[in-house]
Amino acid sequence: MMNFINKLSKTTIASSMVAASVLGVSNISHASGSGAGPGENAQGQQGQDDAIAFGNTKNPKNVIFMVGDGMGPSFNTAYRYYKNQPGAKKMNPTAFDKYLKGTNRTYPNDPKENVTDSAAGGTAFATGHKTYNGAISVDNNKKPLKSVLEQAKEQGKSTGLVTTAELTDATPAVYAAHVDSRDKKDEIAQQFYNDKINGQHKVDVMLGGGSKYFGKENGHLDKKFKKDGYDLVNNKTQLLNSQSDKVLGTFSEKDMPLQIDAPSKNPLLVDMEQSALSKLDKNKKGFFLMVEGASIDKAAHPNDVTGVMSEMSGFEKAFQNSIDYAKTNKDTLVIATADHSTGGMTIAKGKDYKWDPEAIHKMKHSGMYMTKEIASGKDPEKVINEGYGINFPSKQMDKVKQAAKDLRKLQKEGKDEKDPKVAAATTKLQNAIQKPINDASHTGWTTNGHTGEDVNTYAYGPGSSKFKGNMENTQSAKNIFDFFKNDVASNQNQQ
Repeated sequence: MMNFINKLSKTTIASSMVAASVLGVSNISHASGSGAGPGENAQGQQGQDDAIAFGNTKNPKNVIFMVGDGMGPSFNTAYRYYKNQPGAKKMNPTAFDKYLKGTNRTYPNDPKENVTDSAAGGTAFATGHKTYNGAISVDNNKKPLKSVLEQAKEQGKSTGLVTTAELTDATPAVYAAHVDSRDKKDEIAQQFYNDKINGQHKVDVMLGGGSKYFGKENGHLDKKFKKDGYDLVNNKTQLLNSQSDKVLGTFSEKDMPLQIDAPSKNPLLVDMEQSALSKLDKNKKGFFLMVEGASIDKAAHPNDVTGVMSEMSGFEKAFQNSIDYAKTNKDTLVIATADHSTGGMTIAKGKDYKWDPEAIHKMKHSGMYMTKEIASGKDPEKVINEGYGINFPSKQMDKVKQAAKDLRKLQKEGKDEKDPKVAAATTKLQNAIQKPINDASHTGWTTNGHTGEDVNTYAYGPGSSKFKGNMENTQSAKNIFDFFKNDVASNQNQQ
């Protein structure tokens, strides 16, 4: 019976691959295993395709670890409201809901703070050790801590980092660098190139923002990677045409634009993830891939609900794509969680028991985008009219104009964005821009920083039961280290 299942599994996978190549699509999935879409059972029992796909695999050969940076539980709930029809008496699940396993405790090991940042949070689920805020995979004595990506590379697996932030930002950095401060981004990029395992660069596929840290100002690291066989890409077309199994893709100078604001030449998170999978899955020994929806956090810091929902949508697409991949690659584990929550978002505020995502759906641009445009000198009224899809009160427009005027005065004095006065003035402008959509949608916020609640963990595939219940955020890494230690190639890959 098991031989039959193995043969059927291989036949199904091979057929899917042939169909995908004929149709010119790169995403391989079972039609009956596309996850929890609208109208599907949120509790969905494993279907027949799942049973065939997994056979008797105990330890995953491949791990896709997904980080919704800043994605606290209120974000997951709000996104469910956002996807459903207004006034729905029964809400259809999101792609995440079916795979909820448990929650993570996010606190760091910091002498002054008990709410984590992304560096300490990332270090915890990359290395299995809690540390101080700002640390990039070093302990409290600033000694290096081994990451699961490094373990994967030691075992001959392929590795990848995909993010909508800079590749040198905290979450991707913790997997392949060891520095005492997340702010040392030039050094992080240099370690990506200089630090090797078994004579090879640690990361085979690097896709995200942050081109400035790989270019002329930091020793032309991009050209050095190219010399070592990496494709260099900077737009969606180049990414699709990339032939090498190793690639460095930087699609913006710093963080990538939010999905709602991005130019069509930019790949979305799901595009980057799919490209990474197409390269990494050629390795018969397996792979480790980290995929970060970084801009959920980037939008939550300025309390930009439009940006947050845009990025939740992008992260959900990437999550569903990873589930589809796992359903046709039986030894793949998918985990999705968050490092912390951001902004203290509440679903409803004030006296009304109401949250209105329809107002958010009408928005044409994020508040972050409009703030940046106005800060660069563009006419506030024109930017607001082009970006808002709901009424913007005239009195509030006056406040936006005044905030823009105050910011420009500081800019004319030669102060840059790092100056505290400029930062405060920019925040004032952002808040003035954001108020009408937060009011119209009844979205509340408590902070421009992080918050300390437990975050949700979602998982699918062999080993997913290890993520059940309330756990320390370090347990994710401990589980992955254990899986890789006990990794046994499936029958399919022993042929």
